[in-house]
Amino acid sequence: MPPSCTAPARGGARCPEHHLHFVRTHVRMTSMRWDNLSAPPDEGTPDRATPAAPPLPLALPGAVTRTFDTPDFAGMTFYEVHAKSVINRVPGQSRVPFEWTINPYRGCSHACVYCLGGDTPILMADGRTRAISELEPGDRIYGTRRRGAYRHYVVTTVLDKWSTVKRAYRVTLADGTTLVASGDHRFLTERGWKHVTGTMRGDGRRPHLTTRNRLLGTGRFAVAPKRSADYRRGYLHALVRDDGPSGDRRDTRFRLATAEAEALDRAERHLADAGVTVERATVARVGRRSTTTVVRTAGPADVVTGLFEPCDETTDDWALGYLAGMFDAAGTCHQGVFRISVADDESRARTAGALERFGFRWALDVPGTPGAACQLRLTGGLPERLRFFHLTDPAVTARRSIEGMALKCATRLQVTAVEDLGLELPLWDITTGTGDFIANGVVSHNCFARNTHTYLDLDPGTDFDRKVIVKVNAGELVRRELAAPRWRGAHVAMGTNVDCYQRAEGRYRLMPPIIEALRDFANPFSILTKGTLLLRDLPLLRQAAEVTRVGLSYSVGFVDEALWRAAEPGTPSPRRRLDAVRTLTDAGFSVGVLMAPILPGLSDDEESIDATVAAIAASGAASVTPLPLHLRPGAREWYARWLAREFPHLVPRYRQLYQAGSYAPQAYQREVTARVRMAARRHGLHRGGTGDNRRLPETPPPTPAAEQLFLL
Repeated sequence: MPPSCTAPARGGARCPEHHLHFVRTHVRMTSMRWDNLSAPPDEGTPDRATPAAPPLPLALPGAVTRTFDTPDFAGMTFYEVHAKSVINRVPGQSRVPFEWTINPYRGCSHACVYCLGGDTPILMADGRTRAISELEPGDRIYGTRRRGAYRHYVVTTVLDKWSTVKRAYRVTLADGTTLVASGDHRFLTERGWKHVTGTMRGDGRRPHLTTRNRLLGTGRFAVAPKRSADYRRGYLHALVRDDGPSGDRRDTRFRLATAEAEALDRAERHLADAGVTVERATVARVGRRSTTTVVRTAGPADVVTGLFEPCDETTDDWALGYLAGMFDAAGTCHQGVFRISVADDESRARTAGALERFGFRWALDVPGTPGAACQLRLTGGLPERLRFFHLTDPAVTARRSIEGMALKCATRLQVTAVEDLGLELPLWDITTGTGDFIANGVVSHNCFARNTHTYLDLDPGTDFDRKVIVKVNAGELVRRELAAPRWRGAHVAMGTNVDCYQRAEGRYRLMPPIIEALRDFANPFSILTKGTLLLRDLPLLRQAAEVTRVGLSYSVGFVDEALWRAAEPGTPSPRRRLDAVRTLTDAGFSVGVLMAPILPGLSDDEESIDATVAAIAASGAASVTPLPLHLRPGAREWYARWLAREFPHLVPRYRQLYQAGSYAPQAYQREVTARVRMAARRHGLHRGGTGDNRRLPETPPPTPAAEQLFLL
């Protein structure tokens, strides 16, 4: 990785304080945001996706900004802050196998910030939409996750939200979808993630939208219906069933053709709006369908009578309400098949007419069983189902789920124009548990692509790779939070997002008080690092290992010195890292090595793998876990630029390997893993997880995915 691509310098040699000279130090008000700084954590139930309460903000009356004049820190800025908490919970949807982390430092990843216009509709987990400006941390929305050849819709959580004012652009698609976003924002296309704007050459060169791109998704969302009087009457007409005598209905008993609580609540509200007060009676069962009887206690007779009679002149609002009521009363949507049962010719004609009124296409399914109801089946796939739900807004949300459905719609989402609006507008962004969200029917990238979903909010356009946040009170916070009654002694992982033994640790010395606190509370922990500075704290680690489980792991992707200087110039050399493994092993620790990243065409051949595994085995490592290179958005663009400059002959191969996304094909990954496994056998090194001198069967080691985020 070229210097411009590396995260803030990590893991180098010791940096004694007398080698560091302050050039300038000043205090100023900052506007940083954190999605993971919260009050002392409550573990709750292990399988809960995320804590329900929104995170607490950082207490920032001001941050001390420091720069140093030594070559190792040239061009870097350190922001010293006092955090409110430091033990952070990993979002439940994350694939990492640990739940809690400590990150005394915050580097950063390449990201797009301040993305979308405030009125952009976002797909919520209940199937409805909400403007991005109205979202709050803790809200449940849809994102996507790749499984096999396709991305699939999954429910995720909003971790944070903020806004700013930036130059705005309008993206227009062939189906009429429009999105207002900053030029830095990224959308998912058939060729991967692309920024809204960019250039073909020069400093602004990056993948960006052109009229030859097609975005992925379902297309623009329909506008929700107005809850007018006609809409309410149409909805009630579809639900109300007359069980009483004709004539004066002031004391007539009638029932609603549903037992769904959401539909019953809405019906009662609509009746109340019409001046009819009701009370629910007991649930009765008719055949296989449960219905709820509702008794009218007061209200105009003509209003109740009107519920049973069709509208003389059907309006759009009445038809939308009627379709919503019919779906709540007799609709299903299962495994992508949308149906509404119609018991008689009159309701079938009325339902079909309402569908056709709004351009929906349908097919009639006639049952083979005599007397069974016919069904109107909606055609057009997921885009039409979502359009129905958004346009009509049925009350029952459980039937609107699209979780697990593949993202492979044939909707016309060709980019037709990207226009500079010539204005600076308020724009909004969110951080989610999947790293993306569904904005007006297309897949939109959120601010950061980290598996642990932590981020910084610095000034727009800032070089995030050159800024490091330092939580100077991390040690005292760890001790305070471990002492909290709600803390249950869960395993804590360190170094999984930002290397806690980066070179700045030589100056700030945040890790010793953290390890001391974990030792004093006998709290299990693990550390994943590339920094040899870990050896400074070996006495503390040995003390901690006497009272709790301690796991130590190093990241070494290759041992070729020339490749290391080209790809990882800000890290200790592979040989020095393996020397540290040997020192830790001799001290009694069982150290695992994450062999990552394995670079296609550069370090994936049998000779390179054999040399690396041999060196790892010679260091005394207990295990080796291979991880072929993956290129997430942001890292992908920077790596591609570096590759084209340093190894241009490999560009076609990388295009082929990563044409489907961030990960190389499974066949390639299996081939590389097999090579490592055979080399491990030859050198007497079994493949396994990260080391732990006291074994951690309940708390697996950090996954390679989290580590590589700051490698690339």
